[in-house]
Amino acid sequence: MATATLAGGCFWCLIKPFDQWDGVKEIVSGYSNGDEPNPTYEQVSTGTTGHVEAVQIDFDEEVMSYRELLEVFFKTFDPTDIGGQFGDRGPHYMPAVFYHDEAQHNTALELIKELDEANIFPAPINTPLLPYKNFYRAEDEHQDFYKKNTGHYNAYYKGSGRKGFVENVWGEK
Repeated sequence: MATATLAGGCFWCLIKPFDQWDGVKEIVSGYSNGDEPNPTYEQVSTGTTGHVEAVQIDFDEEVMSYRELLEVFFKTFDPTDIGGQFGDRGPHYMPAVFYHDEAQHNTALELIKELDEANIFPAPINTPLLPYKNFYRAEDEHQDFYKKNTGHYNAYYKGSGRKGFVENVWGEK
């Protein structure tokens, strides 16, 4: 098993895209790379703890590679906007790839270069690649939010602008 830690704005929107893939064993919403141990949602929401809303994904590399995981990830948010994502603004909503080793770092660099060369986005990708520091599990109400609160999730996904962006850049699916 391998682990990926990824941030792309609100962590609610980063569970569903990975939930459908063989090889993905667990996806946890949480807070990554901050200074405060065991932060709460309320603390992270202030933007002062240094944490970023993120997901941690345990996956079987024999079934789904890290690169394939990143290919899914880059289709879920705007990798050219580091000021937050869509309706969610601030440092705690910035996108990031928190790499666990040099191989993950190199894979992310390679994919970003290919995506930039393909001119998929209106500007160059500036999503930071940062060394993994820590990850703290978010409160239970934030886990599998799209399943527990389908109506709220769907309204948020559309109303935030994320759905329109993803469909505009990548098509319906």
